[in-house]
Amino acid sequence: MKLVKTVSHFAALLFLSFSFLNAQEKNKPNILLILADDLGYGDLSCLGGKDVYTPNIDQIANSGLQFRNFYANSTVCSPSRASLLSGKYPDMVGVPGVIRQEKKDSWGYLNESVELLPAILNKQSYHTALIGKWHLGYQRPNLPNDKGFQFFKGFLGDMMDDYYTHRRGGINWMRHNESTIDPSGHATDIFTQWTVEYLNERKNQSSPFFLYLAFNAPHFPIQPPSEYLEKVKARISGIDEKRAMNIALVEHMDYNIGQILKTLRENGQLSNTLIIFSSDNGGSLPHAQSNGNLNGGKQDMLEGGIKVPLFMFWKDQIKEGCKRDQLAIMMDIFPTLAEIAGAKIDQQPDGISLMPFIRQKELNQERTLFWVRREGGSYNGQSYYAARKGNIKILQNQPFEPFVLYDLSKDPLEKNPMDPKNSPEGQLLKKALMEHIQASGKISWQ
Repeated sequence: MKLVKTVSHFAALLFLSFSFLNAQEKNKPNILLILADDLGYGDLSCLGGKDVYTPNIDQIANSGLQFRNFYANSTVCSPSRASLLSGKYPDMVGVPGVIRQEKKDSWGYLNESVELLPAILNKQSYHTALIGKWHLGYQRPNLPNDKGFQFFKGFLGDMMDDYYTHRRGGINWMRHNESTIDPSGHATDIFTQWTVEYLNERKNQSSPFFLYLAFNAPHFPIQPPSEYLEKVKARISGIDEKRAMNIALVEHMDYNIGQILKTLRENGQLSNTLIIFSSDNGGSLPHAQSNGNLNGGKQDMLEGGIKVPLFMFWKDQIKEGCKRDQLAIMMDIFPTLAEIAGAKIDQQPDGISLMPFIRQKELNQERTLFWVRREGGSYNGQSYYAARKGNIKILQNQPFEPFVLYDLSKDPLEKNPMDPKNSPEGQLLKKALMEHIQASGKISWQ
């Protein structure tokens, strides 16, 4: 009789424990992180774009929180993505430059010991998925499934030479987990279709999901579907061809994001999904992308190369129409999502959690931030940098240029460069940058 009571008591405790764990999982939000590729700061209508129409991205921005002082961690793809998923400066995880399929043109190697965001979230019962562009390695142990993603369907490489054939240098880098696939259609449409399928599969699951959706758009080649280009030309008489093509590619991506939002609504997932939208760096000026009134573009350490949108929507958790001016950077997303998921971080990130800003609290922390890019070609395999503390920023756009200084409180559009030698703050920034370079020099990038 005592044994029966003991077993019954144990069963009741076990049931309560499982119920508690299930309740915890249900209270954790799904996370959808959308990253555009080379999206210019002026190529969204919610950020002042006059010739572009992006109602679905605008909806994310206007229904939630906009960070108006947010930055990518680099002027190009791989370093920013490494920071996004590691919470560290890119050169502190071995990715100071672009990882490419040809070793002689590759300027980074993701440190194998670094634990990425999906691995952290797996421990919190999240199902983790990447759809779209990876760009952090072509071989094991640096494939998406090796780094914590339970599901991967997308493109291992950097840019596509063609949005319809999905090749780079004649090589097919499209994968479903580790199997080579060869889908047909425009890459943006394909990634959206796979996203809708994934959301439908997760609809009735008890555990939350983390979906990192990394579009190739609107990275060059600027290749919109013809019907989108025709719409833009019909709407804007006499528009330049290159500009029309870029607008059409952005608007095509916006339409697809609208289809994803529609799926979330129809599945009843929208009410418990945190949606984040950003870009890996600024727009490419030679390809008629717009960074608004910011100076510079992709590859520059000027604002146009590194300042990017960050929008967050989280129903009943983030106040609608909220805007924050605090300085933030892409590597902050890692600790933010770890905190939301209740995850413990073993490796101290360089980024900070943005939860105080989400909760509309103030942080009196004045940060010193650094940017790096290493590259071949005309850069001769060397790195160039920027650093900022408060409103004081130093930068160079080529490794052979002297540093210049801007006071962004007086010169937000960076029109009047000054010599850091004439500024005590500039000298302190150069010293802090030197110390960062010394620290990152311990990390192999080959």
